[in-house]
Amino acid sequence: MSSQTQIFPDMPALCPETLCVSGLSLARGELTLVRDFNLDLAPGEAVLMSGPNGTGKTSLLRAIAGFIRPEAGTIRIGEHPPTIAAAERLAWLGHADGLKPGESPRQALRFWAAMAGQPRKAILPLMRALAIESVIDRPAGRLSRGQQRRTALVRVALANRPIWLLDEPAGPLDGGGRARLADLVAWHRSRGGSVIAATHQILDWPDARRIDLGTHR
Repeated sequence: MSSQTQIFPDMPALCPETLCVSGLSLARGELTLVRDFNLDLAPGEAVLMSGPNGTGKTSLLRAIAGFIRPEAGTIRIGEHPPTIAAAERLAWLGHADGLKPGESPRQALRFWAAMAGQPRKAILPLMRALAIESVIDRPAGRLSRGQQRRTALVRVALANRPIWLLDEPAGPLDGGGRARLADLVAWHRSRGGSVIAATHQILDWPDARRIDLGTHR
């Protein structure tokens, strides 16, 4: 684990949670994206999902989050389906970073902290851990894509949910940003959190399981 994990803030304790996906099938129209997919995710684990465009990486994450209904199979977060458990147990990062152009990271993150019932005092340490504290009051429209992505990752961490679902989290990040992302994930896992990430990037996360969705068509 990187020494960067030492600079992350104290947060309220997580309630580690399990995730079980069984016999899941997803389709888009007549096209089958995923067939008979199974996954058990325990606290502290990370999964990296890869595969060519159109193999269902984003759709699978969205199904786990409860945004779309699968053709077949079950998803359980602990003992409950996503429709019941997602709001308390999952943190989502999609392709959009969720920032308004005229709003600063400080303003946006204070809003998200209030929505998640988390303390504001964690905002600056998390931004420092992602190396973006210097832009905390800069309008989001003036941030680089990498800075916007790092801000969105702070939002995910600030939610303090045990399971993170990340869709292409490293897309606009440079090498330094990917290293900070790895530190963030290591910190989350050290607290009992778990992560599923869909990625085209090669991410060096220790002990992460790798799944090629191209084999589940």
